[in-house]
Amino acid sequence: MSLGGARPLNPARWLGVPMLLCMAATIIFAAPIRIWGLQLPEPVFAIVPAFAWAIIRPSILAPFALLALGLFLDIFWGGPTGLWGLSLLVAYATVLILRNAMTGQSRPMMWAWFAGVTAVAMVAAFLFTMLDSLAMPSLLAVFWQFLVTALLFPFAHRLVDRFEDADVRFR
Repeated sequence: MSLGGARPLNPARWLGVPMLLCMAATIIFAAPIRIWGLQLPEPVFAIVPAFAWAIIRPSILAPFALLALGLFLDIFWGGPTGLWGLSLLVAYATVLILRNAMTGQSRPMMWAWFAGVTAVAMVAAFLFTMLDSLAMPSLLAVFWQFLVTALLFPFAHRLVDRFEDADVRFR
């Protein structure tokens, strides 16, 4: 691939659109819909861009976008301010540190990496919640939220595939 075919990444496309989709999905899944007495799961959709943005291209804009997504989650879910912003930044930093090890891995291995990063974010949120409330959150609820969030990997994979080669100057 030559530099002539490279096109710069438009922040509205690779940051703005995924942010809006994560917010919309969070709102939709929080709707009080019950099927056979069960409520829809509430995955942390914001982990998808936290994972993908660090792989696509390390940027100064992505952490600020993650802070905004985290603030949205904190306000929407009624949690302590900064809980999800900090947890998403921990996930982003984890991917940045391990980015070279992840490059070129197969799809199942990338799913395992995604699940590991999701676990890191969930453990961080669990610990921050314990520190804030001085009480232990339900481990079963955290596990189920981890499980449904780890199942979101196909969306992260699609986001990475879509923008991975958008600007080869940063590869």
